[in-house]
Amino acid sequence: MLIELRLENYAVIDSLAVGFCPGLNLLTGETGTGKSILIDALALLLGDKASPDVIRAGADRAMVSAVFEADERSEDELNRILDENGLDGSFDGSVILRRDIVAGGKGRVFVNNQPATVSVLKQLAPLLATIHAQNESILSFDAAARLELLDLFTGLELASLFEAFATWKTVRNRIGEIEKDEQDRLRLLDLWSFQKREIEQARLQPGEDERLETEKRVLANAEKIYNAAMNAFDLLYEGNSSTSSTLRAAHRQIEELARFEPKFNAALEALESARIAVEDVGATLRDYAGGIHSSPEHLAEVEDRLAAIDRLKRKYGASLDEVLTFGAEVSRKLSEIENRDETLKQLRAELARAAENYLRQARSVSKQRQSAARKLEKMVEAEINDLAMNVRFRIETSTSEDETNWTSRGIDQVLYMISTNPGEPLRQLEHIASGGELSRVMLALKASVQSGSEVKAGEARTSSSKNRLQDRGPQRTMVFDEIDTGIGGRAAEAVGRKLKALSRSNQVLCVTHLPQIATFADHHYVVEKTESGGRTHTSIRAVTGNDRTDEVARMLSGAKLTEASRKHAEQMIKANA
Repeated sequence: MLIELRLENYAVIDSLAVGFCPGLNLLTGETGTGKSILIDALALLLGDKASPDVIRAGADRAMVSAVFEADERSEDELNRILDENGLDGSFDGSVILRRDIVAGGKGRVFVNNQPATVSVLKQLAPLLATIHAQNESILSFDAAARLELLDLFTGLELASLFEAFATWKTVRNRIGEIEKDEQDRLRLLDLWSFQKREIEQARLQPGEDERLETEKRVLANAEKIYNAAMNAFDLLYEGNSSTSSTLRAAHRQIEELARFEPKFNAALEALESARIAVEDVGATLRDYAGGIHSSPEHLAEVEDRLAAIDRLKRKYGASLDEVLTFGAEVSRKLSEIENRDETLKQLRAELARAAENYLRQARSVSKQRQSAARKLEKMVEAEINDLAMNVRFRIETSTSEDETNWTSRGIDQVLYMISTNPGEPLRQLEHIASGGELSRVMLALKASVQSGSEVKAGEARTSSSKNRLQDRGPQRTMVFDEIDTGIGGRAAEAVGRKLKALSRSNQVLCVTHLPQIATFADHHYVVEKTESGGRTHTSIRAVTGNDRTDEVARMLSGAKLTEASRKHAEQMIKANA
């Protein structure tokens, strides 16, 4: 749910902050005041492309930020996205997004006050909000989007299908590599043979480079190390005034003292333990120093070996383990090529099994989609007809098991077909010409899919947990920008009721010019534009009571308010509360 939206130096806005609430939030105001500017700014935070043109004249940068309160059900997915992108994944219920647009430079993105990228915003967007503008949803309503919409309604889990497709594709690619033409095969054979031979001749051992680096440091500083060890040995054990000698002398004195005062017996034991520890350290130092030999020849051998390992790292991997892994992979490829016929036989059998597994899962998904499509088309048709239209709506699903049509999402194609007038043939939803019809159809479609997906989620929970879920209120933010274009009267009232129903399970933000829709608001905001000091300023304020009545009256009668328009506005607000 969107809690707050803040803009600075954005378009005609110098500084603006607005807080939104659960339920239906409606934004109204005169044409050109900047209502849609707020929606455009929010779209930037969901990953839309930014342009320096949005920076307010006279400023060198613009800033847009928002605070979202995310649904508990999204916590794991949000944390996964943050973790995968190197961001702090300790989700606490809030997500703070910010974009800085800089004139003549590269803008910056922040997620929870950490530097991020536009790609991260795009990944987070589906979990936070969706924006539906006039015609915008249809422009991006491609084959993948149509399929995804049906899958959202169906509540499909496609992880196993994704995995089956990836397995099939990997085996197919391996077969393709082996079946390359003879010239490529011989060229690869020579290259891989050389690489394998070079790595094998090096006789690499895991961790060898780290061990050699340590040995190199010791050899290069042998004299210093030997002197340090022997000096420490003398101080601890060998010298006339060594620590060991001092401890022995102190032991004799305290031993004499303990004859008269028994409480010093404990001190004697402590001194004896200390002396033994000191002598053990001294012996270790002596033995270590005895094993140090300054050998320029051996040092040169170690350096040559490290140089050879570094050359292999530059060619085959950043670490010794990566070089060894590369060598093993090359050996596998060589074995496949050298045993081409047998390998191909095995891989083709593996490919057949992978294809059978993929098709089995894809067919199961297709069956679920076809069943869900029948349910969804009935729901959508009923929803559309509730919006003062008389339509026929169908969802056509086609399935092709031809390998050229296989994708990670299955073997289906989906078309949304509609006839907006009696007697007319069904046509693809994307080809609807009327903006008003298109707005209502998209609202009905989104409402139906949202309703269906929530039912599926509820069925997966116990009754008690389902009730708790409903008590938590709005779970996502749905934004509708001027979807009322081209409609009025009874249709507008129907759209208002539909938005109101949708807001019971989602936070809804809607920009509207129609009083019939504005009267359904749970929270009403007026966007206003003023001039001061020769500059234009845009502001936004929440209206309630008489102020809200006046705003609806303005929408009914224009700039000049009358007592009749106020009474009409008051009646409409009461009727739709």
